[in-house]
Amino acid sequence: MASQRTVSGILRRAGYDPVEGRAIIVTYAAHDLSDRIARFFCNEFYVLQMCRHSVVLLPFSKLTLSLRREAALEIPLCEIRKVTVREDGLNWRIDLDTVNGRISLSAQQKELSEFRSSGALATGLGWLNTGFLGAKSLAGDNWHRDNLDDTLRDLRAL
Repeated sequence: MASQRTVSGILRRAGYDPVEGRAIIVTYAAHDLSDRIARFFCNEFYVLQMCRHSVVLLPFSKLTLSLRREAALEIPLCEIRKVTVREDGLNWRIDLDTVNGRISLSAQQKELSEFRSSGALATGLGWLNTGFLGAKSLAGDNWHRDNLDDTLRDLRAL
């Protein structure tokens, strides 16, 4: 669970130049229905951060849900040949065709983000951010939801 400021700070210290407001929560996309069911129970989440010269995937630790900068994957923009973004059930499928092959990712749609993993990871509060336990909803603090449209638009433009 990390704030957008934490993500940017980790990436700056690692030598990247993150673009403000262009971070979303993603997973690797499932290949078929069986893989989708298996991933439902055991899935790894990443922050996809667009940077000035690359796209970076920063993994969350399975144990602590904190970010692990030592395992970041960098995809230089000059190596991306084509990006396809399409609806896939309750998610967006993002296919990055690179000089080395295809990377298929899945991002949860923003409309239900407060009830799903992306909302929990982007706010740090899980289903509590829906306001069920109090009068004040923290939905405005969900940076995945806030960044999704612009990030998908910029990925399509690559």
